[in-house]
Amino acid sequence: MAMTLRSQRLGDLLARFSGTYSTHRPLIQRILNASFALYVVGSTYHGLSSRPSAPNKDKGKGKGKKDVADQSGKPPKVAVDALFYRRLSHILKIVIPGLTSKEALLIVMHTCLLVFRTALSLYVASLDGTIVASLVRAQPRQFFLNILRWMLIAVPATWTNSWLNFIQNKLTIAYRTRLTNEVLAQYLGSEAEGPEGKVYYKLSNLDDRIVNADQMITNDIQKFSAHLAAIYSNLAKPVLDVILYNYQLSQNVGAEGLIGLTILVQSTAALLRYLTPPFGMYTAMSAQLSGSLRHTHSRLVEFAEEVAFMRGEETEKLLLEREYASVVKHENLLLNRRWWFGCIEEAIIKWLWGSFGLVLCAIPVFIKLPGTLTADLGGRTEGFITNRRLLLSSSDAFGRIMYSYKDLSELAGYTARVSLLLDTMRDIRNGKFEKALVNSATTGENAEILKNRGEVIESEDIQFENVPIVTPNGDILVKSLSFHVKPGQHLLIVGPNGCGKSSLFRILGGLWPVYGGVVRKPAASEFILIPQRPYLCLGTLRDQIIYPHSKAEMAARGIRDADLFDILSVVQMDNVVEREGGWDAAKEWRDALSGGDKQKIAWARLFYHNPKYAILDEATSLVPQEMEGMMMQHATRLGITLLTVSHRPSLWKWHALILQYNGTGGYVFTKLDAEKRLALQEEKQTLETKLLEVPKMTARLAELRELVARSK
Repeated sequence: MAMTLRSQRLGDLLARFSGTYSTHRPLIQRILNASFALYVVGSTYHGLSSRPSAPNKDKGKGKGKKDVADQSGKPPKVAVDALFYRRLSHILKIVIPGLTSKEALLIVMHTCLLVFRTALSLYVASLDGTIVASLVRAQPRQFFLNILRWMLIAVPATWTNSWLNFIQNKLTIAYRTRLTNEVLAQYLGSEAEGPEGKVYYKLSNLDDRIVNADQMITNDIQKFSAHLAAIYSNLAKPVLDVILYNYQLSQNVGAEGLIGLTILVQSTAALLRYLTPPFGMYTAMSAQLSGSLRHTHSRLVEFAEEVAFMRGEETEKLLLEREYASVVKHENLLLNRRWWFGCIEEAIIKWLWGSFGLVLCAIPVFIKLPGTLTADLGGRTEGFITNRRLLLSSSDAFGRIMYSYKDLSELAGYTARVSLLLDTMRDIRNGKFEKALVNSATTGENAEILKNRGEVIESEDIQFENVPIVTPNGDILVKSLSFHVKPGQHLLIVGPNGCGKSSLFRILGGLWPVYGGVVRKPAASEFILIPQRPYLCLGTLRDQIIYPHSKAEMAARGIRDADLFDILSVVQMDNVVEREGGWDAAKEWRDALSGGDKQKIAWARLFYHNPKYAILDEATSLVPQEMEGMMMQHATRLGITLLTVSHRPSLWKWHALILQYNGTGGYVFTKLDAEKRLALQEEKQTLETKLLEVPKMTARLAELRELVARSK
């Protein structure tokens, strides 16, 4: 009796609660829907927000690494953390410079189209259920009217989808253009002397962090731009879809079931997130290994002649196979990780979540929801089909939110690469380099020298006052160099290999930093270098002489093709115009011209620009001595002061001063008496020739003594 009484009281309590709940259910539904929307936005933000950076991170600067690898040779962990968001924020300021920029307007248009497509999807879901209901109810007229609506809605739907792809690709191009222009402006744009200029040279010669800038500028920026353009659609659209689809679903099946489904989905999503491999780190490592393989191939192309003469094919093949094996090993690892993760991902997202959804769609069929009318078979079918379509769309959107973390991880990998390039170039412009130093550079007096910075003063003369000559790896070739050259005083520089001859030129050209003393020199634009193997650009024959000027700049200086022809006549190359097909002939000139012709073209370029100083590094080694004298004489007539590195005695008479290194850190700077030096050179060669005869004379003397002894 007591149990019956308690059961009645419990039943009455449940009935009152049910009545009260039914009365206030619309308000509760609104609260649950609003809570769900806030939860989706909050959980998405929390899931994509920054994690704490690993202890070995670099305080957000991306420094101290060679590419993306740390000093131990292992790639650092690239993740969606605070460092990633700092890097991305910096790059976003470049690719989206303002609210009224082209990129911002494209994003607004993209957003409007995403909202419109979601609205179309909601209508299509409802129309899908209506079509099936008309079939179940055997209503042919209603069926064909719905089919007509289906065909009509296809017009804006296909238009919207095409426009979304078009605008996303336009965003990719716009991001890439902005970023490439910014990088090239820093990489090649500055003509300033000192640490701010010549970044492209210093990046590869004075710093170890980046070994394949070409891949970063061409490949990594393109992939970063594509991922950045896609990530907005992969995040904004799914979040909006989840909220709108589930709101409509809650109107059909009740917000209570939706909340229960969310709890189940989120618990399994946490497991899936825990099992997700570090795809960002894998992406960055893939880019690094691909760049290393490309760099090895480019080295073989650059030094193909030397490799061919040395018969180094097998060695180069082994090097390439080793690099390729590293790429394949990493890609196989990534493929295996993607395979097993794909199995887990599909099992959870497609099948487990699909079963949860089927249960949710069955609620209106098996449970009478408060405030709803009892539907016939067609109505239940229409409701099930509509809810099923909404659920599939919502599941797809939620799955894309889950996938977006993987996309964001890959974006983090490319962001790390692009940010490393930008940070390294910024450091180089500020005179900060990271280079592996020789052991002697880290201790004693040498270490003190490397801590200092010298002073560079613009002057008409060239004067070094107690300037150390230091290589980028910290090897000190000369601790204190002092000399003075006035305009018109040609300087001859001699010494053994590796003594500092080329290093001196790089300081004069503003390529290397000055670690002490005072350097007085003209601006770097007043120097032209003619190396033993001159650089010939892509372009016409005219371009080879006027480089880096354009034809318009040549005309602005009042120089015509006839003047260029006169310059070529000085170096006895005037026949090349007719031979190669005229001034506008375009070829790969480094292959079309011989070594001597290349040097003559470089001298013609010197006469065209007519600078104050010319740096000649074995610049006449492939031309006859008669031609050499004519070119030196013409340069002197033009008022060009020559700084020459050469071992040819025939050049001595053209120079007034000599700077001679001894190869052990010492040097002699003095006036050059060409006649006296040539006489001494001839006497030296005579004595050396006589000394070569001494062994023969000694042997003959011994032979004669033996013959004399026998005759006695």
